[in-house]
Amino acid sequence: MELSKEQSERYSRQLILNEIGTEGQKNLMNASVLIIGAGGLGSPVALYLAAAGVGTIGIADADRVDLSNLQRQIIHSSYDLGKEKVLSAKETMENLNPDICVNTYNIRITSDNINQIITNYDFIIDATDNFDTKFLINDACVLCRKPFVHAGIMGFSGQVMTYIPDNETPCYRCIFRNPPSDGSVPKGRRLGVIGAVAGTIGSIQAMEAIKYISGSGELLTGSLLTYDSLKMDFRKIKLPHKSDDCPVCGFASKHKVRPQK
Repeated sequence: MELSKEQSERYSRQLILNEIGTEGQKNLMNASVLIIGAGGLGSPVALYLAAAGVGTIGIADADRVDLSNLQRQIIHSSYDLGKEKVLSAKETMENLNPDICVNTYNIRITSDNINQIITNYDFIIDATDNFDTKFLINDACVLCRKPFVHAGIMGFSGQVMTYIPDNETPCYRCIFRNPPSDGSVPKGRRLGVIGAVAGTIGSIQAMEAIKYISGSGELLTGSLLTYDSLKMDFRKIKLPHKSDDCPVCGFASKHKVRPQK
């Protein structure tokens, strides 16, 4: 497959990078990435992956656009109020780059459907805002041997880590083990966040996907990147190797066949 004249112009600023080049761009155009969540994190992820020319992008979300979303969910606009988020996101992405294919899943991700959906994608992005789904994504990706990038945001801070199968990379459950108890962490509308933090962390998630697909740079495997926007402080925390007693990726997980909740 050769790049067309229009594609060469569209991606010209990437093509001149030694780490991307023509082969890296072809890899991006042939790749498929699933974004779970079309909100604060999913918005910048979807926009930057679409702009970079990732050929197939799936986006899963069961919600509709609400006025309170627009402060941080920049893929949607006031004209999209009441619309399914996945359709709003698809329209924006295709307007940005008509070359890409956007698959939409207007469903809530559960243990009954996640394996079937993620199997069709090369890389998974956790852009969700609740712990139960984050653990579900982790468990399914580990069991289905899918690389993924996790992120979380709250207030003025955020964190990112990447999991790659077939090495000593710790998974999300190795580090955090179980979701926090009810009431210990704010949820939903009680969870405040500055929109620019979502933009920063979501952009890092998009970059992790681009690096994985193009084979360039170092991924956040075995590390947790934390961000404090009030202090403008990034910290890269070295994580231990995967835990042997992790119920998903450790020795005790050999006979597990379904993601845990």
